[in-house]
Amino acid sequence: MSKAKTAEKTTAAAETALENGAAALKTGLEKSLKSYEAFVGYGKDSAEAAMKSATTASKSIESINSEIYSYSKQSVEDTVAATKAVMGSKSVHEVFEYQTDFAKSAFEAYVAELSKISELATAATKDSFAPFKGRVQAWLDTVQVARV
Repeated sequence: MSKAKTAEKTTAAAETALENGAAALKTGLEKSLKSYEAFVGYGKDSAEAAMKSATTASKSIESINSEIYSYSKQSVEDTVAATKAVMGSKSVHEVFEYQTDFAKSAFEAYVAELSKISELATAATKDSFAPFKGRVQAWLDTVQVARV
């Protein structure tokens, strides 16, 4: 074979290898860019979910604190009223009736309030975690996009 033909074949092989390498590099860069965009999008969505969760939790805590304050205020008012009734009673029997009625109503109010706060806390927890629902699946989807 002549040197010219050998040189042409070598040149053609080098050009083909260069073109294939450039195409593979371009494909790899496009795939990397697509994966990067998917991860950035996932991070942004997760940050938004965290902000929504924090806002919901804050509002829920405010609601629970308001409920506790209202209950405490009402409890003090009821105690003052019961004390006045006991102090104004005319017999020992009347004192026992007032105290018994007060103790019963105070306990019932306490149990009702505890139940209400428990329900508020449960709802707050559910609402606070709601923005994170689906984040695991979104992560799996993001990783799958990166693998493709």
